[in-house]
Amino acid sequence: MYDIRRPLPFDMNRPLKLMLLILAIVWLISAFSPTDRKIWLVENILLIASIILLATTYNKFTLSNRAYCLIFLFLLLHTYGAHYTYQGTPIDAWLKSVFPLKRSYYDRFVHFAFGLLWVLPVYELMTRAAKLRGFWSYALTAVLVFALSSFFEVIEMLAAVMMGEQGVGGDYLGMQGDVFDSQKDMGLGLSGALFSAIWLAWLRRKRIS
Repeated sequence: MYDIRRPLPFDMNRPLKLMLLILAIVWLISAFSPTDRKIWLVENILLIASIILLATTYNKFTLSNRAYCLIFLFLLLHTYGAHYTYQGTPIDAWLKSVFPLKRSYYDRFVHFAFGLLWVLPVYELMTRAAKLRGFWSYALTAVLVFALSSFFEVIEMLAAVMMGEQGVGGDYLGMQGDVFDSQKDMGLGLSGALFSAIWLAWLRRKRIS
């Protein structure tokens, strides 16, 4: 049984190796004929940076496999969106054919999923590295995840300016005519983080009692 207090060496961590294998296969498939190659390359900066960070810190700061699994799920969602562009996924095309929708909502879902899925990994960081306990361990975890979500919005804006707002940059931002798109995305990230932090606190409290 995996124990966060006694982390497995990577060579013995079969669940994590399986997650990496699946992610690699999905990524390779997504690399073939993406909807927009330039947007795909920019979107993959997040995935590559996440993998490098987790790989270089594995021996010194190993997360639980549950935390790695949540990160794995988010990276799968991100890889799917990067392949089709977040505003042009088949899921959005299907939704528009069924419901009278004027915009794509996959990007909204992924922003909510970011807040939802990154809380546990950040919580482990806050409780082990920062030694936080109780209310503040959950509250500051939600705040940090929200800050990361907001930071990515700023990075998206800078990348879009560099690529040209009227061309690839505009498509990369995916505002779809909504001037409050960034604020709504950040709000969804915060909502996901709060929901996950409250749920985690309830589970921990239930386990203790």
